Amino acid sequence: MAISFENALGIHQKALEVRVQRAEVLANNLANADTPGFKARDIDFKAVLGSVQAGQQVGGQLTMTTTNGKHLPTSGNGEMSESNELLYRTPNQPSVDGNTVDTQEEVAEFTKNTMQYQASFQFLNGRFKSLNNAIRGE
Repeated sequence: MAISFENALGIHQKALEVRVQRAEVLANNLANADTPGFKARDIDFKAVLGSVQAGQQVGGQLTMTTTNGKHLPTSGNGEMSESNELLYRTPNQPSVDGNTVDTQEEVAEFTKNTMQYQASFQFLNGRFKSLNNAIRGE
């Protein structure tokens, strides 16, 4: 019987990918904390993962698959797309120069995202160990 990694790992593999994407977005916000007019962005992790669990729906719409090589590519493959999952953060106190990055909030969100990434990674690591034991017959 063949083991499907998708069935064995479930949603956790996608959760790691989204956590990495979110870390990149949060790091970009922090890097631009002093850039006039920069608008802080974030990913709604629950919405993205919920859409993946609901059968690869993105932005409330069913994803499209190409059935012919001449079809145009779509962004509805579960990957983060600019229009669907990357949102603007509403500032608690906007700055005079139009920058919406709150450094303390970004650091807190980055730290929380990092801890959640580590938890997901440890869970997946345990799953791989269990699969390895099953393959060896232990």
